[in-house]
Amino acid sequence: MSHYVFVHGPGAGGCSDSFIHQLKHFDGSVAPNLPGHPDGSLCKNVEGYAEWLRGWLWAQNKKESLILVGFTLGACIALEYALTYPEEVQAIILMTVSMAPKIRPTDSLEFRIRASQDPVAYQEWLDAMRKSMMFIDPDLREQLIKRHQEIGPISQHHDLVTIDEFDVRDRIADLKSPLMLIRGIDDPGRPPEYELDIHNAVKGSEYIKLPNAGHFPMVEQPEKVNSLIENFLQSEKFRN
Repeated sequence: MSHYVFVHGPGAGGCSDSFIHQLKHFDGSVAPNLPGHPDGSLCKNVEGYAEWLRGWLWAQNKKESLILVGFTLGACIALEYALTYPEEVQAIILMTVSMAPKIRPTDSLEFRIRASQDPVAYQEWLDAMRKSMMFIDPDLREQLIKRHQEIGPISQHHDLVTIDEFDVRDRIADLKSPLMLIRGIDDPGRPPEYELDIHNAVKGSEYIKLPNAGHFPMVEQPEKVNSLIENFLQSEKFRN
């Protein structure tokens, strides 16, 4: 029996609510809130989050046939999990992810620190979160904004630093799990095409560019993303 596991990132609410559509669609699927989002202590790095996730899954007797789906930080965690414990992972689906350290403007990180200290900067941060969710249903967008308010900008700052330190370039060719990459081509942040680097490095991987989607395809185009996941898992590579 396959176990669908959805792993969130620092954006789109910074918690498992970003996978609300997938949790409804895939029976028995799970999406934990990572430590520090908001409860518990943040992990030091992606490796720490992957170990936490494994412990969380094993406590629920989900030890194999894992289908790991993640975006941004969650994608890094899923990739690290699959590289470290390949025998437990059936497939991985990643969105908005890099296999190498990201270089972002310094002010992007300092902005989160200012938002934790200054009410004006805090409101600017919330406005920036709304802009990043421009393709999300307005009612759900406000629900996710409330989650951002609960979790806060310092947690997001930590997540971004954690993402920026992630580097598996020397291991990516060893990935054994079938891989699908999804990129929203209308991302308002216009990040580099990191996913293409992974696609080129992993033989047999699939790479989907999704229109009318930005940084959070799973909540911007949920029906399309759900269909892509289902079709991927029904493809020839899973019948051999």
